[in-house]
Amino acid sequence: MKRASVIELPANDAIPASLIANLLDMLEQPILISNRSGRILQANVRGKQRLESHGFSFESNLNLFSDLLHISPKVIGDRIESGELRIDAKFEYCDGAALARIQWLPEADWLVVRIEDVGKNAIQEQPPAMQHTVQALLQEREITYRNLLAAYLRLQEVNRQKTVFLASAAHELKTPLAVIKGYYDLLLSGSLGKLTDKQRDILQESKESCERLVRLVSMFLNYSALESGKLILHLRENDLRDCLSELATRWREAFVRKQVRLETLLNGDIPIFKFDYQKVQQTVANLLDNSLKHTPAGGQVTFRAELHFWERRSAEEIQTHDRRRERKPQPNCIKISVSDSGPGIASEHHQEIFEDFVRVDRTSSGMGLGLAIAKRLVQAHHGKIWVDSELQRGSIFTFLLPIDNK
Repeated sequence: MKRASVIELPANDAIPASLIANLLDMLEQPILISNRSGRILQANVRGKQRLESHGFSFESNLNLFSDLLHISPKVIGDRIESGELRIDAKFEYCDGAALARIQWLPEADWLVVRIEDVGKNAIQEQPPAMQHTVQALLQEREITYRNLLAAYLRLQEVNRQKTVFLASAAHELKTPLAVIKGYYDLLLSGSLGKLTDKQRDILQESKESCERLVRLVSMFLNYSALESGKLILHLRENDLRDCLSELATRWREAFVRKQVRLETLLNGDIPIFKFDYQKVQQTVANLLDNSLKHTPAGGQVTFRAELHFWERRSAEEIQTHDRRRERKPQPNCIKISVSDSGPGIASEHHQEIFEDFVRVDRTSSGMGLGLAIAKRLVQAHHGKIWVDSELQRGSIFTFLLPIDNK
């Protein structure tokens, strides 16, 4: 029997996580991956489809033990500790029963679950010669699957090490940059002696470069926190107008230095509601920084915040006759937008600019993380972000912030 060859990662090349996920989706059998507590970490397309066909929702934080198998994770854990590597567990659903074949992967301490319908053992119904061929194919598929999973685990470890390195480097740079910036402020204040105009210009330019480094380090720290899943929202009753006014005041000096006009329009009817004060400021700051970077001197950036109705589908659908005649939409979110008079963005780049480390304009400064971080922070608030732009007609970055935040 021909055995499947082991998949090896090239020494200097990393396989993209999306490629590994696509390869797992090519497997015909429904596959789920969970940790020892039962939290489902990954599922291929057929696994999600099988769960949905059985009446389970994969998007609702489904737990392998409490929701699917209805057994304690300790039962499976004890059997694993006793030396069992494969465990079969039957579970019931609305139209019958299915079998969950659980396999423990010691390398990652994960449980790999294959779902099979009870009573559908095609191998036993086939002739001996066909059974041998099917068994051989199943063994090859099993080997290929395990090698793919091993490659995926190695890729995840490389990605984790990258995130740890970024966080460590950013932490090491944060303190000395703060000290340097403090000395610049002290020198510019004149406390250490009078400065000539030439000296003041040089110090001011050096301080601005230092501030750019501080923002870059802060961006690395935020990215590392988001990548490692350590983002925590501090939702409190806040005044969004105060939040955004404070931010606009802080950025006004930077706009004046570049000779770009900043116009702020904040609706007076914005209510007090729960949101993370710092995270919203950070989101808008990233959008302002992006607009300022791409707007030439003499241009304008407009910053708006207003009440808005965001129509989202919910479980409680409104009847058809009500939707047209009786429904009176009430604002349920805040629409915040930052528009600029820059060169604009071609339509084919509207989606990718929100991805990590993507820069459409290679001549501009930055690491391509500002918009990616803004997107994740908006999504953490259950909001939505997008861009409207055409070449030579500027850009409008907009995000919605739900008032109820549910």
